[in-house]
Amino acid sequence: MDLNQIFSRLHIERLNAMQEEVADKILHTHNDVVVLSPTGSGKTLAYLLPLVQRLDPQSEQVQAVVIVPGRELALQSASVLADMRCGIRGMAVYGGRPAMDEHRQMRSLKPHVLFATPGRLNDHLAKENISPYSITWLVIDEFDKCLAMGFQPEMLKAVSALKAVKRRVLLSATDAEDIPRFVNLRYTTRLKYLDEANNVSPRVSTYVVKSPDKDKLATLAALLRCFGEKSSIVFLNYRDSVERTAAYLSAQGFSVSLYHGGLDQEQREAALYRFRNASVNVLVSTDLGSRGLDIPDTENIVHYHLPLGADEYVHRVGRTARWQAEGNTFFLLGPEEELPAYVETAHDDFEMPAELPPVPQPRMCTLYIGRGRKDKISRGDVVGFLCKTASITAAEIGRIDVYERYTYVAVARDKQKQVLRLAGNGKIKGLRTVVEPLGQEK
Repeated sequence: MDLNQIFSRLHIERLNAMQEEVADKILHTHNDVVVLSPTGSGKTLAYLLPLVQRLDPQSEQVQAVVIVPGRELALQSASVLADMRCGIRGMAVYGGRPAMDEHRQMRSLKPHVLFATPGRLNDHLAKENISPYSITWLVIDEFDKCLAMGFQPEMLKAVSALKAVKRRVLLSATDAEDIPRFVNLRYTTRLKYLDEANNVSPRVSTYVVKSPDKDKLATLAALLRCFGEKSSIVFLNYRDSVERTAAYLSAQGFSVSLYHGGLDQEQREAALYRFRNASVNVLVSTDLGSRGLDIPDTENIVHYHLPLGADEYVHRVGRTARWQAEGNTFFLLGPEEELPAYVETAHDDFEMPAELPPVPQPRMCTLYIGRGRKDKISRGDVVGFLCKTASITAAEIGRIDVYERYTYVAVARDKQKQVLRLAGNGKIKGLRTVVEPLGQEK
């Protein structure tokens, strides 16, 4: 396995200290490993890189199970493995879609690694869709969140069924002194990369923004105008507040995605997709968006509502300054609000300029193409189709994600009308397809 090629595919130069130590313990010891490291430090790659080196690519059996607290983390972890292109096949399984459809996909794909939510893992084990006897590796990612979300009974059931497991890896962004006995940790190596005093990366700059009014929406809009095209996440504590804030910003001309637990899976997926591929600059979210999401290149975190506690603060801020990048976090304080005591980093007051810049517009827009993997469509096919049919260049095409029955693709915003006019009812690989704006970009 050529690690340099994997690094190149993932657009990284080297592992950080935490990742190197995790890889060393997984590859060169027989111990179970507990990893405590801040959000954004690269824990997914930390366990995946050594794990794939310990699995048999010639096997057609599931050899490793990664338990995750939610669908988004399952999909993103499977995407990281796919991007590695190392010969190890992975698949995400989760609730909200028929288990029968997943089983059919499993029979076709024959994955080596399953990224699974606890309940759906139990479904497949109970229906004997996967054999517990071939699974020798168990990873629990964000195990603290799994427990906090009430998954302990389901995790107990799943772990008890995986009787052939020989190695266990647990990962968390917060400290956890007590790990449930049902996990069955044996000889354990504990790797702690959390700063006792402050779990926020030193690469994050902290600012306080004073709002003259209790209703801080006007101040928020002014602040976002100062950010220009840079991507920003605005955190609030309640779903209705997210809806209200997103509606206000949209009315002011901002390009916004909103994200909370009241949306269905397709709505959440589309919202995150637009934000990840630079089709929108601003994601307005509850704390649901503070964990389990891999959103690169987020420069600014804005706390419209103060975090409910230190853990919520750490996870929110962990959305920026990921890997070796730098980032900013802004506390938007009303007349009667103060900076929470758990914010121990130095901070500066942010002063609004006398003349605000215009409302920024994103560089890209997202298009929906009505063909996907079932039609044997690849990313290369999408690039070729758009370049030939719509007369745009590859440089004007951004992120492409091919799903089972459809594809999302980002294109330069100033080319949107041209693409829709020329490719709107075109043929990709000889198949007539629909090309239209995604969701709220229509």
